[in-house]
Amino acid sequence: MDSSLFLKKSKKKAVFRDKDRLQSGIYGLDPIMEGGFKIHSTNLIGGGAGSGKSIFCMQFLVRGIEDFDEPGLYVSFEEDQKKLLSEFSGFGWNLEKKIRERKLLILNYSPQQVERIVAYGGGTVRDAVESIRAKRIVIDSLTAFTLLHKGELKKRKAMLDLFDRIKSWGCTTLLTQEQEASVDEHLSSPLEFEVDSVILLYYIKQGNVRNRFLEVFKMRDTQHSNKTFPMAITRQKGIIVYSKGKKS
Repeated sequence: MDSSLFLKKSKKKAVFRDKDRLQSGIYGLDPIMEGGFKIHSTNLIGGGAGSGKSIFCMQFLVRGIEDFDEPGLYVSFEEDQKKLLSEFSGFGWNLEKKIRERKLLILNYSPQQVERIVAYGGGTVRDAVESIRAKRIVIDSLTAFTLLHKGELKKRKAMLDLFDRIKSWGCTTLLTQEQEASVDEHLSSPLEFEVDSVILLYYIKQGNVRNRFLEVFKMRDTQHSNKTFPMAITRQKGIIVYSKGKKS
């Protein structure tokens, strides 16, 4: 066996993984980005309304808990815990049980509150990370946070301050942001230059049907695919990326 791999045991099963990578939990995604996200990296999940950003992020946390016993923290700027639990109830993830067992925490803050938290050293978010020994963090979404600041320089400074605080917590983090829906034309935001990877989700109308796609737009120190892949959201498995061809 490759010495770069090690065995991670959970209550349910044992899984081999690269010691430098954190598996995404998204079916079909890891093979196209060298096994997963870089450990302790900051990763942007971009897409338009209905593209699946929040589902992607919660699946990342759920699979981390169930496959690797890695607790996760979900910080929402837009929806409270009750609403989020209702939205994810159809996937069979049993989020309430994970919350009771202190494997998952869902926090709801306004962007203004988060800015104050960052300014004063991390405060309650840092305490939440430490209380459950979180390995994975989701921040959903950055769009509202950036609207607090006028001018690209102020927005960029606020983002850099937030990223520095996140990195100090020693977790692998996903951040969501509203992005344009065009596959053919992508205008990179300043934020994309600061994160370690950018994954774009598309929900595009083709004829009279909307179809979903995923693209690994950027990933540092990774030989990732430059293709755009079909994607689906299912009740049984959540998000599936058809990196080997879509099943009929």
